[in-house]
Amino acid sequence: MQYAEIKSQGGIDKLYVTGCLSQRYKDDLEKEIPEVDAYFGTLELPGLLAKLNADYKHDLIGERATTTPQHFAYMKISEGCNRTCSFCAIPLMRGKHVSRTMESLVQEAKHFASIGVKELVLIAQELTYYGLDLYKKRALPELLDALCAVDGIEWIRLHYAYPSKFPREIFDAMAKQPKVCNYLDIPLQHASDAVLERMKRQTTCEEQRDLIRYARTVVPDIAIRTTFLVGFPGETEEEFQDLCDFVEEMKFDRVGVFQYSHEEDTSGFLLTDDVTPEQKSDRANRIMEIQQSISFDHNQKRVGQVMRVLFDRKEGEYFIGRTEYDSPEVDNEVLVNAKDYFVRIGDFAMVDITDAEEYDLFGKVIIN
Repeated sequence: MQYAEIKSQGGIDKLYVTGCLSQRYKDDLEKEIPEVDAYFGTLELPGLLAKLNADYKHDLIGERATTTPQHFAYMKISEGCNRTCSFCAIPLMRGKHVSRTMESLVQEAKHFASIGVKELVLIAQELTYYGLDLYKKRALPELLDALCAVDGIEWIRLHYAYPSKFPREIFDAMAKQPKVCNYLDIPLQHASDAVLERMKRQTTCEEQRDLIRYARTVVPDIAIRTTFLVGFPGETEEEFQDLCDFVEEMKFDRVGVFQYSHEEDTSGFLLTDDVTPEQKSDRANRIMEIQQSISFDHNQKRVGQVMRVLFDRKEGEYFIGRTEYDSPEVDNEVLVNAKDYFVRIGDFAMVDITDAEEYDLFGKVIIN
């Protein structure tokens, strides 16, 4: 709405909107926000480029620009999802799973490396499905091997893996390849078997527990980030307590919590949204209170360690970076006093961790 108002005042010549909402609610949006010149869904990139008079094949292949800082980039390895989670509308908006070829991803990684990117964050709606459609097998380990061979790329990070039928050889690849960060983002969503069944997650709490234990056996210092969804239709206090107990038991490194909201045309939409907004908010806060204590304990164990840190920015009196156990924008950060030390943004440095809070580490740069 902000940009629509700017356009109506003459500050913008053309206004285009793209993404999931455009894919799903194009007709409604055209009526509600007539200032927009055109709406494009997630699968309508050629139409958008045509509007911009861009020659996709000639100008853009292998030359993707980044909107992140120059030293890291998100790289989508597939689009869409074949899962049928009852709360999720992604398959409705983005369609079935479609993998990108390994060759195209390696080409893009080489381009990124040539412009100074050091960290690749691999993303997908379902990371572990990669390759099933193209190569008739789950090919993420082979992709990791190919990307690790790209000179200049130093960290490769994995996001959004589905726990059901998880290909455990991914952990072997992580243990084998130094460039693959000991980090996995694996949204579990819940820990009550009854809620998981209503969510159509195709897994149980015990299967999730076994997967996390296995990961920690093969990669002992792995950092596991997960997300949970509270307030799903029918979630009782007892079912929510199962989730609290699970978080206490598993002691995840990073946790995010979302509150359930009804999504049209999903199977969950047919259920009664009977958990009140106040209950959802309270439950989300209770999970984060548990995790805050766990995170503090984890961080206290880092005090006295020397860790490799990639610096993202300078903010106020601090240079701010991350370890391999932390993803950009969502995880813990390492702060170094800029009055005492200087580092270049986008560079790695060894940092002696001297103090820790719930979600931040503090340290001093080790000068060689």
